[in-house]
Amino acid sequence: MLPIVDIWSLLVKARAEHGSRCAVIDGPRRLTYADLAARVAALGRYLRARGLGAGDRIAILDVNSTAFLEAYFATAGIGAILNPLNHRLAAPELREILADAGARWLLAGERFAATAAALLGGDTPLQGQLAAAGYEDALAAHAGDLDPVPVAPDDVAHLYYTSGTTGRPKGVMLTHRNVCVHAAAAVTELSLTAQDVWGHIAPMFHLADAWACFALTQVGGTHVIVPVFDAAAVLAAIQEHGITISNLIPTMLNLMVKHPRVREHDTASLRLVLSGGAPIAPEVVRLIVETLGGEYVQTYGMTETSPYLTLSLLPAHLRALPAEQRLAYQARTGRPFAGVELKVARDAQGTPVAADDHEVGEIWVRGETVTPGYWNQPAATAAAFTADGFLKTGDLAVLDGEGFVNIVDRKKDMIITGGENVYSIEVENALYQHPAVLEAAVIGLPDARWGEAVTAAVVLRPGHTADAAALVAFCRERIAAYKTPRMVHLLPELPRTGSGKIAKRVLRERLG
Repeated sequence: MLPIVDIWSLLVKARAEHGSRCAVIDGPRRLTYADLAARVAALGRYLRARGLGAGDRIAILDVNSTAFLEAYFATAGIGAILNPLNHRLAAPELREILADAGARWLLAGERFAATAAALLGGDTPLQGQLAAAGYEDALAAHAGDLDPVPVAPDDVAHLYYTSGTTGRPKGVMLTHRNVCVHAAAAVTELSLTAQDVWGHIAPMFHLADAWACFALTQVGGTHVIVPVFDAAAVLAAIQEHGITISNLIPTMLNLMVKHPRVREHDTASLRLVLSGGAPIAPEVVRLIVETLGGEYVQTYGMTETSPYLTLSLLPAHLRALPAEQRLAYQARTGRPFAGVELKVARDAQGTPVAADDHEVGEIWVRGETVTPGYWNQPAATAAAFTADGFLKTGDLAVLDGEGFVNIVDRKKDMIITGGENVYSIEVENALYQHPAVLEAAVIGLPDARWGEAVTAAVVLRPGHTADAAALVAFCRERIAAYKTPRMVHLLPELPRTGSGKIAKRVLRERLG
């Protein structure tokens, strides 16, 4: 059988093979795959009736919802390009993205009615919207089969905008081939089947979760929609719906395992707990394994790579190791994802680092899941790739003898203090070992004597106390003196990007 390389065909296959199986659980709503396919066809017919078709950009602004899942397939069916919007952005930021994308239509969730109205009335290319209030009526009015638009595997399917933490957001283009090859690889790597129940918990506008829309549909699994993250609500959903697998951002997992009532929930249904979107401290991994159960898998990827580049799934000979040694491997960034060609380059010529778990280099990748480039930005695209087609990730890592990489920092986050390189993740890992620490982020701030001073921002767990001096002393017992924070700021919360990751750029602006 030929591999599927267009998104619409994934849903067609699921309807044919799993039509009567439960496809979606969203609050009280239950849909079979036959139901889902019919609703997707109706949405496609609605969009086509508005003059939208091949190559048009259609934006969506919503929390996790059935409509979000339907939009991913309906836009593919008419050959359009879906532009998922980060709903945490301010209206001016959204206008900039819509203008850059040239989006013609907006699908807006109930919570964003006022924002959508402002966007339609502002300086954007939008010609109209389908608001949540009229969504069900629109589907009912356009019921019927959809004759899909033929697409080429390398046609653009999605346009994701980076969070903009390092400057002007860039539109990352993902093709039908990118998305479908990644889905097939995920099915194989994670042993996904129709019995799997996926929790859409991380935001569906972000690839930490969006890839599962396609991989779970390919196997006829069940999509459980959790509109917005709340630790207690997620734990309850796992128990109620028997969620077997999900990919969560480390900050989410951290809040779940440190929730005061976590052990009151039955999470025995979990077979895989994936963590991706940002590095995670080994101490948090230990808590996840002890508290939630299931097998923990560290993931690493980028919007530009659909997203997965590595997984910490262990080969058979490493599964035989004692528990503590297994945990050490599970907490690493991982070995290459299926179909990904990865190397850790020590220099601009791409010379590989030694596999000694010590020499640091930049991760370079290529393969069929890697973006063809940035929307209308040929210079940025050229700068991101090497002459032989490797994408330069900007992530610094080491490589061990088993082929597992471990990220030590982002290039832009590495701290140089007194001539020494300090990797922020190492310092954060030390802080997370303190029982009072809920969250921690480490940055470098300008310092007249040292060049940069290692600086930590810490949020304490409710009911726990610790002062800055105690946290500094705690770190000094575990890491070198030059790596130990020279300043610790105790904050009520840490700033975040739209995807939930800690926004270090904002911290630098606030604390610098």
